[in-house]
Amino acid sequence: MPKWKVMDRKTDVKDSSSHPEQDFQNLLKLIEKLRSPDGCLWDISQKKEDVGRYLIEEAYEVIDAIDNGSPKGLKEELGDLLFQILFLARISEENGQFDISDVIKEISQKMIRRHPHVFENEKVKDIGEIKSNWEEIKKREKNRQDKDQSLFSRIPKSLPSLLMAQKITKEASKVGFDWESIDGVLEKIEEELMEFRAAFKSKEKGELKDEIGDIIFSLVNLSRFVEVSADEALRSSIKKFTDRFSYIEEKLKEQGKNLPEATFEEMDHLWNESKKHKRSAFSRQFSAKTKD
Repeated sequence: MPKWKVMDRKTDVKDSSSHPEQDFQNLLKLIEKLRSPDGCLWDISQKKEDVGRYLIEEAYEVIDAIDNGSPKGLKEELGDLLFQILFLARISEENGQFDISDVIKEISQKMIRRHPHVFENEKVKDIGEIKSNWEEIKKREKNRQDKDQSLFSRIPKSLPSLLMAQKITKEASKVGFDWESIDGVLEKIEEELMEFRAAFKSKEKGELKDEIGDIIFSLVNLSRFVEVSADEALRSSIKKFTDRFSYIEEKLKEQGKNLPEATFEEMDHLWNESKKHKRSAFSRQFSAKTKD
C-alpha cells in the first residue's frame, strides 16, 4: 500500500490552485501531518465514529449551501466534506485496511460498470432506460455480494428516518410487496388517521407514538409512489414555514411590536399576507422571464 510523504514541521501547503492534482496531494499531506506524532493532539485522537458524525453534519451543510444558492458557501462546504472523507480514509490506511487510492479505484470501476452506454457499446433509448439498466446492474452486484442477507441489510441504520423509510419501502416494492395503485396508499393513510383518532381518545402515549409513526410511514409511501423525495418535500415545507414566519417577524417590527406582544389573529393575518406576497413576487418574476 503506498505511503504519503510526511511533511516536516516547516513544510507549508503550496498554493497551486491551477493544478488540482497537486492541490489534492497537498491536502493528503496536510491530513497526514495532522495525524502524525508531532501533529495535532485533537486530530490524532479522532476515531472513525467521530469522523462519521462530522461527515453527516457536513453533508447536510452542503445541502443547505445548495438550497441557499451560494457558490461561495457551496465551495466552502464541499471542502469541509472532502476533508472529512480524506481524513476517514487516512485513519483506515493507518489501520492497514485501505487508502484513498483504493477508494478512488473502486468508485471508478463501479461507475464504469454502471455506465455501459458510455464506456461500452450498449445503446439506450432514453434516461428511463439508463435508470433501469443502472438498477439491474446494481441488483446483479448485490446478488453476488448478499446472497444470504436480508432484503434491508444494505440500508444504513444511521440514515435519517424519512430517507430510511423511503428506501425500505422501495426495496419492498421491488419484490412485489406494494399497492397496485395510489388509491391503496391513500386508503391506508385514511385508515391510519382513523386509528390515530381512536388512540387520541385513550390518551395513551405509547399508542399515540405508534399511530403517528404509522401515519408518517404511510405518507412516505405516498411520496415514493409519486416519485417525490419525502425528505426534500418536508425540507421544502419547513423552509416555506420559516420564510413566512420571518415575514411575520419583519412586519411586526415595522409596527414596533415583537412576537410575544402580537395576538394570534395578527400573526395569522400576516401569515396569509405573506402567502399573497410570495405569489405576487413569483408572478412578477415569471412575467419578467416571459418578456425576456
